[in-house]
Amino acid sequence: MAAEIVHSTRSAPRSRCYTGYQAHSDVVHHPPVTSKCQSAIVAEPESDSPSPSTRQIPVPPSDEFSVPSVASSSYPERGGNSVNPLVDGEVAFREICRAVEAAEASVWVTVTFLWEAFRMPDARGTFFDVLDSAAARGLDVRVVFWRPDAVTAGLKTNAFWGSPEQLAFLDARRPSIKIRWDRARHGCCQHQKSWLVDAGSAGEVAFVGGINQNPHSVVMPEHRGRQQNHDIYAELRGPSVADVHHNFVQRWNDASESDQSLGHWGRGAERDIDFPTAVGRPSGTSIVQVQRTLAEGRHPAIPPAGGNLAVDTFSGERSILDQYLQAIDAATSTIYLENQYLEDPSVVDSLHKALDRGVEVAIVLPGEPVLPGRSQDDVTRSEFHRRRASLSDYPQFIAVGLAGLDDDDQRQHVYVHAKVMLIDDEWGTIGSANLHWFSLYGNAEMNVSFWDAKKARELRCRLLHEHLGIEVHELTDSSSLRLLADVAKSNAGIWRRGSSAWQGNAFALDLVNYGR
Repeated sequence: MAAEIVHSTRSAPRSRCYTGYQAHSDVVHHPPVTSKCQSAIVAEPESDSPSPSTRQIPVPPSDEFSVPSVASSSYPERGGNSVNPLVDGEVAFREICRAVEAAEASVWVTVTFLWEAFRMPDARGTFFDVLDSAAARGLDVRVVFWRPDAVTAGLKTNAFWGSPEQLAFLDARRPSIKIRWDRARHGCCQHQKSWLVDAGSAGEVAFVGGINQNPHSVVMPEHRGRQQNHDIYAELRGPSVADVHHNFVQRWNDASESDQSLGHWGRGAERDIDFPTAVGRPSGTSIVQVQRTLAEGRHPAIPPAGGNLAVDTFSGERSILDQYLQAIDAATSTIYLENQYLEDPSVVDSLHKALDRGVEVAIVLPGEPVLPGRSQDDVTRSEFHRRRASLSDYPQFIAVGLAGLDDDDQRQHVYVHAKVMLIDDEWGTIGSANLHWFSLYGNAEMNVSFWDAKKARELRCRLLHEHLGIEVHELTDSSSLRLLADVAKSNAGIWRRGSSAWQGNAFALDLVNYGR
């Protein structure tokens, strides 16, 4: 039976002029995309809000939870998964390498940035060393690399974009891997960072998150040293791995440069691959939904594995933003958020509403922010700054930065590159999407959202232990966020007085002057 296509019922904000590049990390600047709602109803003309008569009411995936899944995702929520959060890059890449070393059939990767100086943990060598070893055992190894365009050319420095020097490197090395290069929509970024091992087999496993192949990310949670990044991946097993598999096939088959002479490399790289048709066996108890941001005009609608309802991905997808907003709106006790940015007005508005309801809110941000290119005029930007800064007017809100000790016992900023949110100790999301206008409307992004009270609580406790140096397992979610606020405020005062002798790594941020 032909797949039913579900069309958009909501449009993205109108594009505004923007300039500049983001230098520290991996975000680029782009116009918005159109979103859609996955409900089998007649599509309406675009508007900023769907009509109540056609809008599908969001509902939780089971009676145990209050946070709804999103109807706008290409993929359904699926039970029977195992979700294992991997906090910080040394931990994450060690587990990824172990999975690659144990692989029996395939290793498929989507890459945004690859630093020349990047090395895997435990003397495993470079990114290509790890993949070459897998290919030498006869595995099918594929990589989709992002290729910047003229607007994003300033970000080529740490991208493996297929330059003449990089192609010469491949020709000299002759790795038995297959590569395709993929441009994003003009001025955008292919920002997914995923690893997929043994796709379609009984032992398949996926890793979804935002950690780049960056030497500053291969660090331990203690963050002892200089120029360190804090980040996170999710290791996923079970039926939802089929959706990460589906996403890779979409990215591979639709890669923009695949029909160009310098758009692919390796024997067999010119051939497309098949979409998954079945989901894997249960591997745990977590309910999971894979969510994405996709630009319009790139990916024709293909039904997910085991289904025949295809979201109109050719019109774009914004299910990550939809999930963030619906999760914040559903919060009754706590919102814990870590992100590289807090730059989206709709997210800030939802946080205000949550605070009005009495919800405790903590957000961990870079202490020294690197701003994206400007997407607002000066008046609009000033109003957004005021609105964001007024979050601090609520007594149950705290914004936190991180600073670890170097070898001289002096505090050094830890750059927060993580993209994670936890709600009410019952739900979480981990992925690649930043909370700014660009990443939520135009890049290719992928997040894993999970409904599992035990996992959500464990991750909250693990992250707060890392930031505070204090065990919080005996505390409720609300009490632990209040402790975070108390310690961070105390630490900020001690640091202002010139001392590095304080508890943990967290310090309170001043949102009034943040990012100005």
